[in-house]
Amino acid sequence: MLKLAAAFSLMAAPALATGLEVQIEGEGANGTVVIDLFEDVAPKHVEQITALASEGKYDDVVFHRVIDRFMAQTGDVEFGKMGGDLRMAGRGGSSRSDLPAEFSDMNFDRGIVGMARSQDPNSANSQFFIMFDEGSFLNGQYTVVGKVTSGMDVVDAIKRGEGRNGAVIGQPDRMTKVTVTD
Repeated sequence: MLKLAAAFSLMAAPALATGLEVQIEGEGANGTVVIDLFEDVAPKHVEQITALASEGKYDDVVFHRVIDRFMAQTGDVEFGKMGGDLRMAGRGGSSRSDLPAEFSDMNFDRGIVGMARSQDPNSANSQFFIMFDEGSFLNGQYTVVGKVTSGMDVVDAIKRGEGRNGAVIGQPDRMTKVTVTD
């Protein structure tokens, strides 16, 4: 009877992923970035990211917007795949629904991973960004989903974009493989 109860309790409370391992390649960055995901802070966003990663949707997606001393943005699984027409990169999402904001009191410090969105706070979908530096002006305005725990040197090497919007010209760096970790 105890074995059955223990098996049921495992089935009733599925384990959540704890992170992502991101392989990055390109003209700038080459290496592995490990991200700890905050299921307790943004459970819906973490579920969306891990589902997309498990399905391979983030594989070969470029860093389309990279602003020096600010952040590197990626995750456009619709228009940001290497080999496609990257002129639309940053304007797409996934086939999944947009998410309601899960704002927290966590600060956007160096290494924090946040969800990108449009002006609508409830429009985050698949795109996310990694902070190069502190960005307190984002606090309480965007959903924090995780933090880089290893490989910040790789993040720092991501090819920078140009202009005020940080559009990457030429061949952008990309996530070659994104794996969900326990």
